Amino acid sequence: YEIEEKLMDTATAVAGCGPAFVYQMIEAMADAAVSLGLSREQALQMAAQTFQGASQMVLETGEHPAHLRDAVCSPGGSTIAGVNRLEQVGLRGDIIAGVEAAYKRTQEMGN
Repeated sequence: YEIEEKLMDTATAVAGCGPAFVYQMIEAMADAAVSLGLSREQALQMAAQTFQGASQMVLETGEHPAHLRDAVCSPGGSTIAGVNRLEQVGLRGDIIAGVEAAYKRTQEMGN
């Protein structure tokens, strides 16, 4: 993408800092899987492949992530139970706050 100069700090907060955020989420998912019995190798591979597959679906289909999420949430199922719990603990808000903190720090470093 060609990014306007005024949006460079925003792009940096998402695309430059974002991989570290994704690595944290992969690590957390793998840790949970290990605690539930998978080997570390299996857990890391499954978590990383999950992010790769989900990202590919967003890019290839052009669908909004919320629509794709809803498509895999069966009524009363395990996925919606997990989604609800992540909403309760504020995952979305925490991710937004992390990107905003990275943006703010990028701006501070530019001054």
